Amino acid sequence: MVALSLLAVSLLALNPVSALWPEPTNVTTGTQTLFINEDIRVTYNGQPIVYTAGYEPSTLTSHDIVQGGVSRALDTIFQDGLYPWKFHLRNETDWEPSLFSLKWVNSLKITQTAFDNTTTFKPLAGQVDESYELTVDTNGQAEITAVSSIGVLRALETFTQLFYTYSSNNFYYTPFVPVSIQDKPVKSHRGIMLDTSRNYYSVAAILRTIDGCAASKLNVLHLHVTDAQSWPLEIEALPELSAKGAYRPDYVYTPADIVKIQLYGAVRGVQVILEIDQPEHTAAIGWAYPELLTAYNYEPYTWYCAEPPCGSLRLNDSAVDTFMDTVMGEITKRVYPYTAYFHVGGDEVTANDTLVDPSVGTNATDVIEELLQIYTDKSFARVRGAGLTPMVWEEIPLDWNVTLGSDVVVQSWLGVSSVESLTNLGYKVIDSNYNFLYLDCGRGQWVTFQPGESYTSDAPYNDWCSPTKSWELIYSYRPSANLTAEQANLVIGSEVAIWSETIDEVTLDTLAWPRASVMGEVLWTGELSEEGSSGTRDQTTAAPRLNELRERLLARGINAASVQMPFCTEGGDCIQPA
Repeated sequence: MVALSLLAVSLLALNPVSALWPEPTNVTTGTQTLFINEDIRVTYNGQPIVYTAGYEPSTLTSHDIVQGGVSRALDTIFQDGLYPWKFHLRNETDWEPSLFSLKWVNSLKITQTAFDNTTTFKPLAGQVDESYELTVDTNGQAEITAVSSIGVLRALETFTQLFYTYSSNNFYYTPFVPVSIQDKPVKSHRGIMLDTSRNYYSVAAILRTIDGCAASKLNVLHLHVTDAQSWPLEIEALPELSAKGAYRPDYVYTPADIVKIQLYGAVRGVQVILEIDQPEHTAAIGWAYPELLTAYNYEPYTWYCAEPPCGSLRLNDSAVDTFMDTVMGEITKRVYPYTAYFHVGGDEVTANDTLVDPSVGTNATDVIEELLQIYTDKSFARVRGAGLTPMVWEEIPLDWNVTLGSDVVVQSWLGVSSVESLTNLGYKVIDSNYNFLYLDCGRGQWVTFQPGESYTSDAPYNDWCSPTKSWELIYSYRPSANLTAEQANLVIGSEVAIWSETIDEVTLDTLAWPRASVMGEVLWTGELSEEGSSGTRDQTTAAPRLNELRERLLARGINAASVQMPFCTEGGDCIQPA
């Protein structure tokens, strides 16, 4: 039994499919080796593309996007390639291909079959066709065919995963020729939500996260940019908002920073969506404009908010309307060229805030529902007026009975029953089920405990959503669980969530990667991919591919966490008996 298991893992480690993540829809490979060098001839719709190392597109044109994609792909192969020593049997000495009588991949022909349009670069879910075909034949001819430039980018990422670096570091090869791949995603929204308020993340860290998204075929980075703890977003018409509300003067995102982040994402096929959480989670506004808030810094916090510091925008105050007109009017214009969406928050509204709100003075549910309907309608009008589509957290429609338009996308986080309820109401849903997709869980409490009752009762101080969401758990995630086919079609995709109470940019990469990539495969391939005899996804066939993806991310400067030790990747018996 042990011998059979060892053989199985060894074969998996050497299986050509192990090179590809997410797993393509259809893939066949061979066993011939071809080498590649910087002299490869690349054409895009018949026109030559000159490989320029480090090329960064400055415009949203199809040619620029493809030029950037080609340059990044070849940079990845020639500068950030993977030397795959971990994926061969220990003490094996002859696994690298011979350097005699080399055969080469001499051309890459890229054909885009339809014109891009403005929705290609800032799409609503499902508006851009990400499908592609990729072939490499034994004569060294590689071809990519895609409907859109974004499909070309997805194909180029797959192309990079076919190649390895030789031990001498002067040769680069693929052992999988001939290659034939037809591929497309099942879910159109595949993203990461990153909280940049509780801890600040540098622009460089955010750009690196976009790189990880592109490498994993994720297509959304959702920045939860403001919250109670800090306001790092610069609003030029209200300079004191970030000057006083940010943790420090340089912990802000300037207009130029936002443009840089969004353009960097757009040319990689990653849409960057901003969220300004409201009306709750707005205590940071109080550093500059305390008169706009109710329950500001009130104690005990458990009466007035989910976590300190408390503070919520007043729901019946014209000064709040004027303030939000200014904030939203400026930021929506700033992001419009690069995104189709804007997220207006709406989570964890607390009834006791309205009880102490001078403009309301009650915590009666019917009063709050009416005021939240008015507030939400105004928020959506600001978003729609800027040509964007609103997004909101699930509490607004489910807890407060607020009616939303058919265009609105609702982000759910409380699990399967919430998704059932939202889709029963006919809403489009992004699922961030905390049971599977909250990557910050399992790190313990961020508040400290004084000696006393809670000190004893809360030991061992697990956070509310423990345990850690392992890659294996995420791989078992089913976005359409308990849904009819009609309901499942309303789930446009999912986002892993990275809340930042205990996370900053030093620990970001290991928290995000490769677990976010695992969700990406679930959404890319659909729920039936790699099903085993038990009707669940097969971890044993996924692990070799995920181990390799992790090494590729490391080579590209993304500090992804380890999946397994080399004992496993070299063919050791690391499969738990059934």
